[in-house]
Amino acid sequence: MVTYPCVLDLLHALVEWVTMLIVTQEGDRHCKLRPSGRALVALVYLREHTTLAKIAAGFQISEATAHSYVHSVTELLATKAPSLTRALRKAKPEYVLVDGTIAECDRVGDSRADYSGKARRHGVNTQAVTDPTGEVLWYSPALPGRTVDITAARTHHIMTVCQRLKIPTLADTAYVGAGGTVCTPFKRHSGRELTVQQKNVNRAHSRLRSPVERAFARLKSWRIFRRARCSPNRLTSMTKAILTLEQHR
Repeated sequence: MVTYPCVLDLLHALVEWVTMLIVTQEGDRHCKLRPSGRALVALVYLREHTTLAKIAAGFQISEATAHSYVHSVTELLATKAPSLTRALRKAKPEYVLVDGTIAECDRVGDSRADYSGKARRHGVNTQAVTDPTGEVLWYSPALPGRTVDITAARTHHIMTVCQRLKIPTLADTAYVGAGGTVCTPFKRHSGRELTVQQKNVNRAHSRLRSPVERAFARLKSWRIFRRARCSPNRLTSMTKAILTLEQHR
């Protein structure tokens, strides 16, 4: 088997931070790889979604050991992820943007529940909350792909938290009727055209809301969320881990 060096497109400071987190939590206990190596194994898996077999060969460890390192580091990072309330209180945004996406997964537990009719693929529903510039404040736990955005937002109490903190929320038409502080575009009813004023409001709303797409671009720069080869049940801890990493990049 041939191995070769490659570049991981993450800052060295982030690798050092994850390494120190491992040392703080576990100490420099005897392992086949030092803390820096264990950090790299997990980061390579999340960022590149390289198979465990290839990672194991590259780091000269067994596949089971690589799986163990990925799982332990991911769970450790997930415990450091902030709650929505904590994230909003820390950022104190003027208003927030909310949207959802489907992270594709090729392994499904319940094929009917995990299939998104809108996206036409199996996966999980992940909600993002950002500040007005699109800076990630919070990613939600994963829900089955068939879950629609408004149901996902209610399940995660996004509207309730924003209303309690008195933070206006901009969202698309998938959240119409969500209540609270949520503001959505005007929709046509019974085939009637929108007025000129309503169209102008919708255009302004769309311009303000567009930065939320940056949050999903950043989420899917971690290639594990482009087409995960793991169980959908593991994607919640991975989402929390990536939220932690994104806030320390």
